[in-house]
Amino acid sequence: MPAAQRARRRLVKRYGDARPETADVVVALGGDGLMLATLQRFMNSGKPIYGMHRGTVGFLMNEYNERDLHKRLAAAQVTVIHPLIMRARDAAGRVHRHRAINEVSLFRQTYQAARLRIFVDDNERLAELVADGVMLATPAGSTAYNLSVQGPIIPIGAPRWHGALLPDHARVTIEVLEPAKRPVAAVADHDEVRSVRSVDMHMDHATTMHMLFDPGHSLDERIISEQFGH
Repeated sequence: MPAAQRARRRLVKRYGDARPETADVVVALGGDGLMLATLQRFMNSGKPIYGMHRGTVGFLMNEYNERDLHKRLAAAQVTVIHPLIMRARDAAGRVHRHRAINEVSLFRQTYQAARLRIFVDDNERLAELVADGVMLATPAGSTAYNLSVQGPIIPIGAPRWHGALLPDHARVTIEVLEPAKRPVAAVADHDEVRSVRSVDMHMDHATTMHMLFDPGHSLDERIISEQFGH
């Protein structure tokens, strides 16, 4: 975005720049979409990510300010997040593996509602769910699409599944009933798999990402504030 590009030029002029491979901290300028893309890109780097809002939606970003960037980074508080792993098996039997920072969603591909069977830790919890789709959201993603469908905002530590809060070690399996007649697509953030037969999801505790927030404006604090309408 033009605002983000202008901000980058001003910050580089003021503080200099470094290649991501040698940087201690990655500073992301934009909105939540840019932050998600940055987290995906540096997911396995171990580098902390500090975002400043120069985009549209900025729930995951800090307030933009060009002053005292080094001091802000030194004082920033760390929020640790883990992605979801989605393993989707398609109609041809191929397995597609993607990670999601916000949520994994299953959507009907045609005018007919999807028919889904849902398991949690290999225990059948819903023999049949007839709906437009279903979503499993992480705490970081619970303020986005999950909130728009009247789901609760979730404190860090538990993902969201259709009407239920699950521990972060839960494994969710969704089987598509009548996949030929009622095809379903699975989406992990922005990675889509069409015509899935089954989808397995769990939180990937082996992958740790560190987001940096200004004191008093951590992700936990924002999640709590959102629940009270602030």
